[in-house]
Amino acid sequence: MTDRADKLIIAGREFSSRLMVGTGKYADFQQMAKAIEASGAEIVTVAVRRINISDRSKESLLDHLDLTKYTLLPNTAGCYTADDAVRTCRLAREAGLSDFVKLEVLGDEKTLYPDNEELLKAATILIKEGFTVLPYTSDDPIVCRKLEEIGCAAVMPLGAPIGSGLGIRNPYNIRIILETIKVPVIVDAGVGTASDAAIAMELGCHGVLMNTGIAGAKDPIAMAEAMKLAVIAGRLAYRAGRIPKKLYATASSPIEGIIE
Repeated sequence: MTDRADKLIIAGREFSSRLMVGTGKYADFQQMAKAIEASGAEIVTVAVRRINISDRSKESLLDHLDLTKYTLLPNTAGCYTADDAVRTCRLAREAGLSDFVKLEVLGDEKTLYPDNEELLKAATILIKEGFTVLPYTSDDPIVCRKLEEIGCAAVMPLGAPIGSGLGIRNPYNIRIILETIKVPVIVDAGVGTASDAAIAMELGCHGVLMNTGIAGAKDPIAMAEAMKLAVIAGRLAYRAGRIPKKLYATASSPIEGIIE
């Protein structure tokens, strides 16, 4: 299989890039646009509650995104109940943004961990209303399985708390999730640098979504390119198949046939 044929498929939609990026925390809209371009991402997520969708005469980050080039993924950041999240998704669809949504229902302001009970409730409602739901969740294989069972198009377990930059803290749970479900698994939150993104992909994840790791870097545009390359390298390494880990050395040059 060629790399060109190795597409990310979510709910029947095909994407060449496996890196998804956010739009928050940049110095300005121009920096945001340049970083997104450098990332090579095709899916861009926006917080519905943080953009002006009622009065398009005023400047909005949407004015700086070529919506013929990017697939918009509205998200429900800042929602702490299922009702708020559902209402936000409905608002996004009514405003013409998308019915392809990243669902977040947070448990508290300090950890920003998901409230999985409210998440499942919101996802169930939205799926019945025809939304394509990509839920941000904890790295819990049971919750991910339940999200798949109710019809989510993908699951997005956290690598570490949002904005923490701690990387993949529990690769074993991610591996179990990958073995447990069939829909795409996209690591969302906690990626701090290129090696974190590569590790997620080497585990077999289908994609990585990030915002702070790029926007919070000293040079966001350079970091966006680094993340693009890391995701590509991690995916290639996963498909190539790494060598097994061993306790002792194995000679790179075999001793058989050595001339005495």
